Amino acid sequence: MPHKYLAKEFQDFARSGAKAEALMEHISQRIHMHIPRYNWVGFYLVDKKDSSTLILGPHAGSFTPNPKISLDEGLCGWAASTGRIVSADNVAEEPRYIQASDMVRSQISVPVKIVGRTVAVFNVESYFMATFKPETERQFVENCAKIVGSALEKNVSQDLVKA
Repeated sequence: MPHKYLAKEFQDFARSGAKAEALMEHISQRIHMHIPRYNWVGFYLVDKKDSSTLILGPHAGSFTPNPKISLDEGLCGWAASTGRIVSADNVAEEPRYIQASDMVRSQISVPVKIVGRTVAVFNVESYFMATFKPETERQFVENCAKIVGSALEKNVSQDLVKA
């Protein structure tokens, strides 16, 4: 798998007991810094006050993203509402795509789940066509979402024990 060193770093960071928000920030920053084809990396979180909306979470990138996305809008909304990975090799051919930058050519949105329920979406956008078409790239992005999901689940379990 490409980027194995990053996946291992993220797993180690998660095991260190870091809060999920810090983990999401770390993943966003490190991926944006180390993978040149990943031009915007970040998380949209299901809004605790309105479960039909995603709000911008930790992110890193070369353009300003949408601060809120409805679950019935965009690839992120689609990923959150269906619980399935959504990938567009060419966003110009994807009617659900919400444009944040006219330079973006491809995007992948992966649901982050706790006990089978989507609580966030890990979103990566690229200025290159079909960036996430290779199975190895897709697996890397999916793995990052799973690492965050596991950390969130652990945080929830710890909060329940403390209560």
